[in-house]
Amino acid sequence: MPFSIYDTRQRRKVPFETIEPGKVKMYTCGPTVYKDATIGNFRTYIFEDLLRRTLKYLGYQVMQVMNITDVDDKTINEAKLTGKPLNEITKPVIEQFFRDIDLLNIERVEYYPLATQHVHEMIELIEKLLRSGNAYRMDDSIYFSITSFPEYGKLSGMKLNKLKCGVRIDADEYEKDDSRDFALWKGWTEDDGDVGWDSPFGRGRPGWHIECSALSRKYLGEEFDLHTGGVDNIFPHHENEIAQSVAATGKSYAQHWMHSAHLMVDGEKMSKSLGNVFTLTDLLNKGNSVRALRYVLMATYYRHQLNFTNEAVSVANSSLKRLDTLYQAAKLASGSGAVRYLIQEKLEITRDDFKSSLTDDLNISEALAALFKLVTNVHQAIGETALNRNEGIAIMDFWMDVDRVLGFLVSKETAFPDDIALLIRERISLRCNRMFEKADRFRDELAKKGFHLEDTSDGTVVIWQGGRKIIK
Repeated sequence: MPFSIYDTRQRRKVPFETIEPGKVKMYTCGPTVYKDATIGNFRTYIFEDLLRRTLKYLGYQVMQVMNITDVDDKTINEAKLTGKPLNEITKPVIEQFFRDIDLLNIERVEYYPLATQHVHEMIELIEKLLRSGNAYRMDDSIYFSITSFPEYGKLSGMKLNKLKCGVRIDADEYEKDDSRDFALWKGWTEDDGDVGWDSPFGRGRPGWHIECSALSRKYLGEEFDLHTGGVDNIFPHHENEIAQSVAATGKSYAQHWMHSAHLMVDGEKMSKSLGNVFTLTDLLNKGNSVRALRYVLMATYYRHQLNFTNEAVSVANSSLKRLDTLYQAAKLASGSGAVRYLIQEKLEITRDDFKSSLTDDLNISEALAALFKLVTNVHQAIGETALNRNEGIAIMDFWMDVDRVLGFLVSKETAFPDDIALLIRERISLRCNRMFEKADRFRDELAKKGFHLEDTSDGTVVIWQGGRKIIK
């Protein structure tokens, strides 16, 4: 089946076409690691996970890059506020990010480059822009001239003649009506503390926008197939990416662009003042399961706003229970016999409907509706004649096949393993005896097994795919 997507730049649904048939090179904007990612961030990461899994399900070979922004205004400000070195701010946040995506069953991508490890590539790209006349120097900083790029604004729909051109802006992020020449390289100031790199332009650091252009170029080449992110990235970040990348290389940069809509909480935008900014840990500590959270974050079409509520989680739990009845019935099937035509027909129809829904710009609502319809149809068939073993195997095979895309159908074992509990208690004993280095090794090994620990005054909190548990 042909795959169609809504392309942000073309403002319409188009056939998905790749530079090299059967292969997808994909770039996704990753976290800025000054604080733990929120569920708003994970709404976008879940959309990108669904997209990645769908592409693989359709037979594409995927190479995906997700950058990790470990140097920008936010990370430097956090370091300044806390009095800590930059890497002491970013390292634990990066570790938490990977724990969170593993818990949410988000597939790891091929590359997670850190911005701080690729400053040399950013400097090279800035030098190209200076040579091409698209960038200029002012004091110790380098700026991109948006008037030097006539196509500026085509992704976001901004009109160049209506923008505030010719005025420089140093902030990484700014308001949507405040476009100006943006910083590619920021000359060092006292506010940067010990954060800085030597360059042909003097000591300083890269601006945020140049990061993604340099990293995508290094890992995917000057042209690649697909760039994704949240709608908040469209302007100015992605618009600036296009301008500096195309100006430097003369190539088209990304062939396609896809963006997910905002997540709201109880109908309101997330904000500290409202107290509705939640991390994954916050929600797990409220007793929610990662499986239900993944369902909630995925089940709304990515271009529609998602309203996160307690009711939505409750509906997700009920939906999962309904879906689980089919898999449980298939596991309990017994007896001999061939797969009935009715069962086989329903499986084939569901597979076609599931796939055709996903190929229609990731229409997840219709894809899930096909699965719920199958549950109803099979239960009706069971009411007449129980499933035999071969029918059960056929249904389980189908269920696991479509779960390659969804990642929440086949529930993980919820019972807490005794051997893991013993290891955690041994680690608690090590901590009591102040053998912290060995205890940390235990923690890291358990994390690799999918059991993530948090030491609290109430005991050691363990979070894994099956839920949350406190061990004392």
